[in-house]
Amino acid sequence: MSVATKGRLSFPGGIHPPEKKSLTSESPIQAGPAAKQVAVMLSQHIGAVCRPLVRKANMVQAGQRIGDCEAFVSAPVHSPITGKVVEIALRPHAVMGRSPAIVIEQYADNPSRRSYFNLKEDFDVEKYSAERICEAVREAGIVGMGGAGFPTRVKIEPNPRLPKRTMIVNGCECEPYITCDYRIMLEWTDQIVAGIRLARKASGCPEVLIGIEDNKPGAMETMHGALESAGVGGNIRIVPVKTKYPQGGERQLIRSILKKNVPTGGIPPAIGILVLNVATCAAIAEAVVTGSPLTHRIVTVTGEAIAKPGNYYCSIGTSVGQLIEFCGGVTQKSARVILGGPMMGIAIADLETPITKTSGAVTVITKEQMGHAKFVRRQTACIRCGRCLQVCPENLNPTKIAHAVKNNFMDIAESNYMSACIECGCCSYVCPANIELTGYIKTGKIFLARQKKKIPK
Repeated sequence: MSVATKGRLSFPGGIHPPEKKSLTSESPIQAGPAAKQVAVMLSQHIGAVCRPLVRKANMVQAGQRIGDCEAFVSAPVHSPITGKVVEIALRPHAVMGRSPAIVIEQYADNPSRRSYFNLKEDFDVEKYSAERICEAVREAGIVGMGGAGFPTRVKIEPNPRLPKRTMIVNGCECEPYITCDYRIMLEWTDQIVAGIRLARKASGCPEVLIGIEDNKPGAMETMHGALESAGVGGNIRIVPVKTKYPQGGERQLIRSILKKNVPTGGIPPAIGILVLNVATCAAIAEAVVTGSPLTHRIVTVTGEAIAKPGNYYCSIGTSVGQLIEFCGGVTQKSARVILGGPMMGIAIADLETPITKTSGAVTVITKEQMGHAKFVRRQTACIRCGRCLQVCPENLNPTKIAHAVKNNFMDIAESNYMSACIECGCCSYVCPANIELTGYIKTGKIFLARQKKKIPK
């Protein structure tokens, strides 16, 4: 029996930018560059920063834990290669500018790590207790791999005060250009299904729904077949959702599928919902079944300027420059390198910036594309058209917030729920006055955090 692939479920607001996924959607997952040196950031997740567990000149083994923190909201980091710690120093960080990293130089040729493990036919989720699953996920350092980076153990651990009733598996991947999750759904299907079952066992969710945008019928059919083969097709259901950006945001996906709103400033567990990305589910299976830590991930390297765009399985800590070089470099004059996609990604100035657990893509924008971009053209005064209000998926007033930030009225920005902005970029995309509204809001959040002394000035 085939699964329905037409999605009607959606959320208010949103936009339909060009998808640009054809560059890599048919590119199978392949091995990335052999890492001769990696810089493993000590901050790769939401929560407390890890402290180093090794020192300069120490020898480390592939998979060894090299950084950790005792805080509950944190996750350890591990070495993806066998080698020598050459230094512990600041390295470029896409969000924080510079951040501490453990730099490891390869000591000897490392055997290539398998990007996929074959689940035995006798895989039985009942072999693993909820406590064992949570502990394995924590020890493996798994965090949300869809971009947010929230420690997964914290999300799946049962909480008697806030019982989880529904688990949503996010397979939308709404950001233009990016296809790493799509390929994982096609190629690592059994691994994802095993991870879903393990996460369900750990969290105690009676209901599991897999949300996939209806522009991915192949992924729906493949996932449906894997669920039927595993004998869980009746317990875990695929839900097609309408293709629209930012459908992959967890708040938007919850609203689309369950018609529920996560309270402003709240998190999904507060209303009994657990949301996990498909790549995170695959990592859970690998951690629990094989005991492997999260040291590698799939990265989509894409853009019209890239010689060999594709989906590459690479070591965490590999530099962006090394990854681009491995893909044949650039064929056109590149104007901007973005860690992530063009809507929510962050432009980086240093190609030594390392890949982290949340780095799903590297997108290279050409000078010609930038020349046609609206933000290089003259910005004009706001014409009060209201388009930004229409497309905002969080029902905010982006213009009012941006003008408050611009004039340093942080109290007004805060009173208009600036912190609720998910920084999707929809408002900037539709603004006819070419105002970079999302940029102002991002800046305002930083200013506000500095005022409250949450981050250093």
